[in-house]
Amino acid sequence: MSLAVYPLAEMPQRVGAMLGTSDWVRVDQARIDGFAHATGDDQWIHLDAKRAAEGPFKTTIAHGYLTLSLLPVLMTSAFAIDGVGMSVNYGLDRLRFPAPVPVNSRLRGHFRLLACDAIEGGVQLKIEATIECEGASKPVCVAEALSRCFGDVR
Repeated sequence: MSLAVYPLAEMPQRVGAMLGTSDWVRVDQARIDGFAHATGDDQWIHLDAKRAAEGPFKTTIAHGYLTLSLLPVLMTSAFAIDGVGMSVNYGLDRLRFPAPVPVNSRLRGHFRLLACDAIEGGVQLKIEATIECEGASKPVCVAEALSRCFGDVR
């Protein structure tokens, strides 16, 4: 994919527009295990391949919050905003996990700007992130991510 770059000053005019599509990211068992270790979420559907093979998904699956945690790597391969000295996550307005992420899946994100609101010293962006799983009919994550972007913050 080619990285799209947008000037911060032009973001208000981009509301409603697609910002970009990310590169593919593989979710392997090592990534799932690492997330389980970091968060303490060691449910068998994520870690026990033998038991998961007999379960509802027929294999281990990624944690929903692991999928969500991939937003930064997906966003940075999809688009950049020129003129941002610092950005911080502000939260989420909506979050859904419509489908599971089977181990060894490849995911990519599609990003659309829903809102750009002035705040003190910068702007708050609301970005719709739709994460797809290669070969799946439904997205695996749909989120409205809020980011606060500031210019030079020296």
